[in-house]
Amino acid sequence: MRIDFHINFSGQCREAFEFYQSLLGGEIELLTYGASPARDSVPSAWAQKIVHGSFTFKGLQIAGADVLPENYQKLQGFQLLLQLNSSADAQRIFTALAEDGVITMPLQKTFWSDAYGIVTDRFGVPWEVNSDN
Repeated sequence: MRIDFHINFSGQCREAFEFYQSLLGGEIELLTYGASPARDSVPSAWAQKIVHGSFTFKGLQIAGADVLPENYQKLQGFQLLLQLNSSADAQRIFTALAEDGVITMPLQKTFWSDAYGIVTDRFGVPWEVNSDN
């Protein structure tokens, strides 16, 4: 048994997962509405949007999908916690996630970490970035 995450996007699932893959590595798999039995459940303009996607990174899987604007709800009440091995990695990744995003807590030294910060990326996904060193 395991627990995975599923994130609804407002039309940017492909872009988000490709960004996460470029930043962290890992694997992505994407299925469009147009290539699935769900193709008739969305407008034809949504044929290339993602009905099911997965981003797998070091044993963790984040699933995702694009939902129609009238069904999309802003993500809230949680953050994905990214544990990194170095302050340099934390800085690099935090900076990339913050581009066109919203910083809640700038990356900084805390009593538990040399580099910790909170940011919501441009796709609306909230992250905590933490360095073990």
